[in-house]
Amino acid sequence: MATDHRRDFIRRSLATLAGSAAFTALPAKLALAQNARPMLRGAGIDYRALVCIYLYGGNDCFNMIVPRDAGYAAYQATRTNLAVAQNALHALSPVQAPIGGGQFGMHPEMRGIADLFNAQRAAIVANVGPLVRPVNKTTYQQPGTLLPPQLFSHSDQSVVWQTPRADTTARTGWGGRLADIFFSSNANPTLSMNVSLAGENVFQAGQTVLPYFMSSSGVERIGMIETGAANCADGGQGWNRRRCLTFNALQNATYAHPFQRAYANRMRATRETTRMVDVALATVPRNDPVFQPFWTAFGLAWNATNPPELPDLGEQLLMIARVIRARDALQMSRQLFFAGIGGFDTHDNQLTDHGPLLRQISAGLKGFYDVLAQPSMALTNQVTAFTASEFGRTLSNNGDGTDHGWGGHHIVVGGSVIGGRIYGRMPNLSGNSQTNPDDAGWGQIIPTLSVDQYAATLATWFGLGATDRAAIFPNLQHMTGSMLSIPGPDLGFMQAV
Repeated sequence: MATDHRRDFIRRSLATLAGSAAFTALPAKLALAQNARPMLRGAGIDYRALVCIYLYGGNDCFNMIVPRDAGYAAYQATRTNLAVAQNALHALSPVQAPIGGGQFGMHPEMRGIADLFNAQRAAIVANVGPLVRPVNKTTYQQPGTLLPPQLFSHSDQSVVWQTPRADTTARTGWGGRLADIFFSSNANPTLSMNVSLAGENVFQAGQTVLPYFMSSSGVERIGMIETGAANCADGGQGWNRRRCLTFNALQNATYAHPFQRAYANRMRATRETTRMVDVALATVPRNDPVFQPFWTAFGLAWNATNPPELPDLGEQLLMIARVIRARDALQMSRQLFFAGIGGFDTHDNQLTDHGPLLRQISAGLKGFYDVLAQPSMALTNQVTAFTASEFGRTLSNNGDGTDHGWGGHHIVVGGSVIGGRIYGRMPNLSGNSQTNPDDAGWGQIIPTLSVDQYAATLATWFGLGATDRAAIFPNLQHMTGSMLSIPGPDLGFMQAV
């Protein structure tokens, strides 16, 4: 096993070095890419991107989507002082009745998502969670039933949600596995097709491909060795130039040990990628009018000279939109992005804390969609955004908040989404754990759709074939039968490839 890991490490490093050599003379290469735009658009006419928005802490989806018909009474009785006012909900008008019927509304802070849903540009996927096998209350209570490891644990369920299967804790994600398959479709071998705006994550970790990390402010640099000019020039100051020259000498030295060579190769490639992305982003500044819908969605005044700062998730999605806009210069035809927002572990102070978080999701996704819809972008059909979170919250109220649950609702946004629909069955919201058939205990709702199905539906739209789908999502073969609200490998919320 150790030998395999060393070989894999060396193989990745050699691949990075080979890619790095292909992108020397960066400004000239980018200029060539811009001049050849029609050809690149032809090669990448099937451009597709997935954007995962991870809600750290476990989002309380039962206050995000609320009954607005007779079912509100059961919800209000269960939630008591945490219930959202019925008359403040934004009404959802699905184009077809959801499984089991019912009328629902979005949280008062989620007008943007409600509008996208009613315009058939967003869908709700109901009661999703990790499953090794489909279960109901009876089988859940039987000894020996196969269940995800360490249910209700933040760290464990966060990993399980991002991996291709719920019966393993291997730290490779389904987005990473997609990148392993699709990375060669990009003409640029240097920049990873997986870009994270929220740091390290399991979702984007592949067996071969690693994610590229950047911040909402742009590329990350090693500040103490950067002089801002070629050949370590620093305007005669001297001190930073010496550091820069010393660091470069260490990177360019000849090393006998394979780990030393691999580290030096990786560092050179990372710095080159940083320069590449920096040059590309300079052509799509944040004050480009195409990005104005972000400020409109957040209710902020647009200032073309110096646009004000957006809330955290808005800034992440803005940077993702900038990278997408630069896709031809970067020679990318397939990309996966990761953004994240924390604060959803609402054990207390939930009514005060939860609303502003939901507003960031709603306004951020509305602004992102509207930017993609701009005529100069015209990418709504090529980009799909979706939410993920380690679990939903409990139906039960602990006095001032909710605790760790299991199943939860999620949102998918994009022009290729078959929107205006609720996929799956909304759970019973009765607070009586003994009689509620969906309650595993303590208000923890048993999922009736699996993360495997949710992920595989998105991956199929991205271009994943049936053979590779079975390899990445082996548990899909077990996602059948009446315990699931929608059986099978495809939940149907994305248009056919």
